[in-house]
Amino acid sequence: MHPKGVLWTLGVLVILYGGCMLIPALVAFYYGAGHALEFFQAGLIVMLLGAAMVRFGGQAPEQLSHRDGFLIVALAWLCLSMLGAVPFWTTGALPSVVDALFESASGLTTTGATVISGLDGLPRSILFWRSLQEWLGGMGIIVLAVAVMPLLGVGGMQLFKAETPGPVKDKLTARVTETAKVLWYLYLGMTVACALAYAWAGMGAFDAVNHAMCTVAIGGFSTHDASFGYFANPTLRIVAIVFMVLAGISFTLHFAAVLRGFSIRTYFRDEEFRFYIGWIALLVILALLLVAWQGNASVLEVVFNIVSVATTTGFAVSDYSLWPPGITLLLLMAMFVGACSGSTGGGMKVVRIMLLFRQGMREIRRLVHPHGVIHVKMGSHRIPADVTEALWGFAVLFIVCYIIIATLLAFTGVDIVTSFTAAAACITNTGPGFGQVGPAGNYQSLPAMAKEVLIFGMILGRLEIYTFFVLLVPEFWRK
Repeated sequence: MHPKGVLWTLGVLVILYGGCMLIPALVAFYYGAGHALEFFQAGLIVMLLGAAMVRFGGQAPEQLSHRDGFLIVALAWLCLSMLGAVPFWTTGALPSVVDALFESASGLTTTGATVISGLDGLPRSILFWRSLQEWLGGMGIIVLAVAVMPLLGVGGMQLFKAETPGPVKDKLTARVTETAKVLWYLYLGMTVACALAYAWAGMGAFDAVNHAMCTVAIGGFSTHDASFGYFANPTLRIVAIVFMVLAGISFTLHFAAVLRGFSIRTYFRDEEFRFYIGWIALLVILALLLVAWQGNASVLEVVFNIVSVATTTGFAVSDYSLWPPGITLLLLMAMFVGACSGSTGGGMKVVRIMLLFRQGMREIRRLVHPHGVIHVKMGSHRIPADVTEALWGFAVLFIVCYIIIATLLAFTGVDIVTSFTAAAACITNTGPGFGQVGPAGNYQSLPAMAKEVLIFGMILGRLEIYTFFVLLVPEFWRK
C-alpha cells in the first residue's frame, strides 16, 4: 500500500470537487439569486484542503495497487459526501449538520432522497448544486479524475475496477484513461441531448439543464417539491421515460452501438439489455393491470413511475403509494433488481440477477443429473465458478446489510413500513420509498440517528458492498 499516493490522489479529487463548487457561484451571480459568496468561499476552502493533502502526499504516485484503489474510492465517497455538505450548511439552506450531510450524500450517490421542503422557493444556486452533485456522482467522480489525471497511468485501472465493480467488465480502450474519457464523452453527450429534448418539449432552460443532469445520472433530484409531477406536459414525461431507460443501459453497450453507427442490433444482441427491457415491460404490464382494476391513474403515469423506480431514478409524477397494495411489492422488487451493470443506476444490477437465476436453475438440473457437467453461460461464454461464487456472496451481503439497516431504523422509532422501504430505497440508491418517505413526502421527519444510518446505507449501496467490506478484512491492511 502507498499511503502518500492515496493522500495525493484524494487531494486531487478534493481540489476538483472544490472547483465544481464555483459553478453554483456563477449561477448565483448570473441569476442574482444570492449565495454566490458562500459558494465561492466553500469552494476555496475545499480546494485549499485538497492542496494541503497534495502537498503532504508528495509527488504524484507512479503506481497504485488494487488495495490503494479500493481505499481511495471508499475514502473519496466518504470525504466528498462530507465536503459537499458545506454549501448546504453555510448558506443556511440546511442549518442541521446531519441534514446537510444527508442531502450531500444523497446527491453524490445519486440516491435522490431529500430532506428539503419548499424546493420551489430555494435559490437557484442551491438547486443547481444538488443537481450537479448527482451529475458528478452519476458516472463517478473517480472515473472523471482518472480521465484528467494521466499521471496515474499504471494505477488508473485499479481505481476504475474499484469504482465499477461487477461480474462482467469490458475495457473499452487499451488505456483506462482513454476508457474514462470515452465514458464521459458519452455521458456528457447524453446529458446535452436530454437537456435539449426537455427544452424542445417546453421545459424552461434552468429546469431543463437541472433535470437533464438528474435524469442521465439516474438521481431523481428535482427543482420542484412535486418532482416531475410539476410538469403536466405529456411530451416531457415521454422524453424523461426515454432517457431514464437509456441511462439505465450499460455505457459500454452504448459505446459499442456508437462504434457500429448507432446500430440497434448491437443492443438486442446483448442478453442483459434484453432482460432489462423485458423486465421493465413486465413490470409495466402488471402495474397497468393492477391500477386498471382500481382505475385511479393514467397509463402514462403508471409507465413513468414504474420506469423511474425500475431504473432507480426516483422521479415521480403522482403518489404511487396510493395505488393498489400489490404495486408496492412490484416497486420493491424493481428497486432491488435495478438497472444494468455499467450504467449510472443502482440496485443489485440486472446482470447479477440474471446470473443468480441461471445458477439456481443449474443447481436444480444437477439434482436431476448429479453427474452431468452443466455450465452457467452468458451468451456463448461460460461464467467461471469464482464469478458465480462471488455473485452469491454479494447477494447475501446485500440482503444482510438491507435487513440490518431496516432493523436499525426501526430501533430509532420509525414505523415498519417506512423502515423497510427507506432502507431499500437508500441501499439501492432509488430515493423515494413508502410510508413517511413516499413520493408525496421526504426524509425530513426521520430522527437524526435514522438519517445517519441511511447515509451509511446510501454510500454502501453506491460502493456496491464489496468495495466497503474489503476494508474490514484484516488481510487488507497487512503488508
